[in-house]
Amino acid sequence: MGPVGVCLPVSFTDNPHADLQRAAAGRLEDAGYRAVWTNEVIGKDALVQLGMLLSATERMAFGTCIANIWARPAQTMHAAAAQLAQAYPGRFVLGLGVGYPEQAASVGRDFGSPLATMRDYVNRMDSPTWPSAPDAPYPKIIAANGPKMLALAGDIADGALPAMLPAQFTTQARRTLGPDKLLVVGVSVVGDPIDSAAIAAQVHEQLTAGADHVTLLPPIGIEFGSGIEQLERLAPALAALPGR
Repeated sequence: MGPVGVCLPVSFTDNPHADLQRAAAGRLEDAGYRAVWTNEVIGKDALVQLGMLLSATERMAFGTCIANIWARPAQTMHAAAAQLAQAYPGRFVLGLGVGYPEQAASVGRDFGSPLATMRDYVNRMDSPTWPSAPDAPYPKIIAANGPKMLALAGDIADGALPAMLPAQFTTQARRTLGPDKLLVVGVSVVGDPIDSAAIAAQVHEQLTAGADHVTLLPPIGIEFGSGIEQLERLAPALAALPGR
């Protein structure tokens, strides 16, 4: 997966054609990125999207940032993730998020306590099904922007995914998770024009603070093509980071 990846742009107005998404993944791979992440909301299936993009690339890893727990039952989430992991070994990471009360309500569910809801969901992922899910391992990490969810991630998952928080939180997250858990950190790409050196410095700070991997988050609402071009322009500054 490498130290730096990118999240695909999230637009409020357009749903990029599959051909455009496949081409964008190839462009990001050519730019030197080794991992691409995507979001999920009710009505947008991130796992279907990543299946398409995994098939269109050869080496790049993909992850959900995040897969929304209200979008599908826990057992179906696990089965779909395991299917991708079986088809593309070592190239898929499942990031899970509890989402928002409005998303739960949109599918007729009660949001409840975020911690209890997430614990129950993860516990049910391994429930027996017929047919059974593929026997294929994959990293499972939990979106965690607070100390309680972070501790839960360390307890029941393979790591955590905090986003848009200072490096001091990353340092504390590493202490909470311990040395062996996967810590992926989201960093916002902001500014007009984008200051590539400043973004690279933020990435370096997060990696030094204990992150295993940093994913860059383009501004929400940016046009898809413009977001991809922005990420391509950032690539040379990131390639100069130690360890790249």
